[in-house]
Amino acid sequence: MYTLLIEHAVNDFGAWKRSFDSDPADRAGSGVISYRVSRLVDDSQRVLIELDFAEREQAESMLNTLRIKVWSGPGRPASLDGMPDARIVESMEARVL
Repeated sequence: MYTLLIEHAVNDFGAWKRSFDSDPADRAGSGVISYRVSRLVDDSQRVLIELDFAEREQAESMLNTLRIKVWSGPGRPASLDGMPDARIVESMEARVL
């Protein structure tokens, strides 16, 4: 499994969440099989998103879509503060204890 990890600052979590829920990058159609949204406990204006994919190419394509369609240009959500930091990781092991 491959996970696209995204961290960014938001200036209004509620507005950002409404934008996220509107799904401008078509998560399901882009191969996302699950996701998690978190906020830092010591900074509620920092959002962490984990998008899981079966294939690396799907994660890379989503990252490209986000950079071009969502994070830049006139469609950029006003609730974003700065440019998100993103990276793709490959899960090597997972265990529930």
